[in-house]
Amino acid sequence: MEQQMIEQVVSQVLAEIYSREKQGQPVDGIPVGISNRHIHLSAEHIEQLFGKGYTLTPEKNLKQVGEYAAKETLTLVGPKGALRNVRVLGPVRKFTQVEISRTDGFNLGIVPPIRDSGKLEDTPGIVLVGPKGGVSLNKGVIVAARHIHMGVEDAHRYNVSDGDRVTIKINGPRGGSFDNVLVRVNPNFRLEFHIDTDEANAAALKNGDTVSIDIREQSCGA
Repeated sequence: MEQQMIEQVVSQVLAEIYSREKQGQPVDGIPVGISNRHIHLSAEHIEQLFGKGYTLTPEKNLKQVGEYAAKETLTLVGPKGALRNVRVLGPVRKFTQVEISRTDGFNLGIVPPIRDSGKLEDTPGIVLVGPKGGVSLNKGVIVAARHIHMGVEDAHRYNVSDGDRVTIKINGPRGGSFDNVLVRVNPNFRLEFHIDTDEANAAALKNGDTVSIDIREQSCGA
């Protein structure tokens, strides 16, 4: 009886693997990358905060090509509180963007909307304080919408295109799903599912865990 149960479980696992391979989905899944609060700065704001002619100092390369965590940190000041030692990420951006969690927003006294990166209209501002000065932003604070970075080959394997929306399946003790996940495809991207700390904590996920795309829930277009 026990041997029969073992054979049934093995058969089910093999069937699932075969099904995923047939549908073009890699068996090892999509690695999770959890985004803590951070800041992207324009060249103008770097000089205002750190001094004229200042350049960011790379401390740790991130998974996405050309992106890094800088040694520099700033203080965020909102109507109700402040967050210190918030990491700056490089490289330099054309515009300054602050990405925090909804919980961070409560602590600061602001309500940032959930937005795709770069969509900053009608977003709240905040004060940035650095060692050489401060910057008062009139917009630019968001809760980053969950998304997947994919290279072209990854997109082909998953049968998705840039701008598609998919549902992500999560296993483990708090298994579930995340809907409306934006797919971002670029030849330089490396496969990674990005969520913020609130979402990761709710799902009991950590960096390096893997998730999968629910092929039944894919939709096309941004």
